[in-house]
Amino acid sequence: KRIAVKYYSDDWPTNAAKEAFEKAVFTKTQKTNARTEAEITMFDNYIVVYKFVQDLHFFVTGGENENEIILATVLQGFFDAVGLLLRGTEDKKEALENLDLILLCLDEIVDGGIILETDANVIAGKVDSHSMDAGAPLSEQTITQALATAREHLTRSLLK
Repeated sequence: KRIAVKYYSDDWPTNAAKEAFEKAVFTKTQKTNARTEAEITMFDNYIVVYKFVQDLHFFVTGGENENEIILATVLQGFFDAVGLLLRGTEDKKEALENLDLILLCLDEIVDGGIILETDANVIAGKVDSHSMDAGAPLSEQTITQALATAREHLTRSLLK
């Protein structure tokens, strides 16, 4: 089962089509040894770059005209950033417990299909700064964090 995924094209219009593509890619790649380095393959006119660690499988796909090295760099940046954020314990349980950090990682790397950052330290630093303790004083929070805190307080007061 997938933990986190982001699509930046309409090549798969329904969730069922996305899941079928993911299952086919997983089936094709599961018997390979992509544990030490990323592997690259072609699948249905898409370039698939993938790497495995324990029970997690990381995939980046692109069109057949995309640069494989760029896709591999994106994958490695994401893989390393997740490793930094999960403090070296990359397994399914830890990934599920920190799903918010993984999704923030994806958002910091790619926005609307455009690659923004591939340096794992920069990505992890940005994600870590977003996940600052919500109990911190408002003066120490970013605008987004302050709005999220205000939204939580408003929701609580409305639910009472």
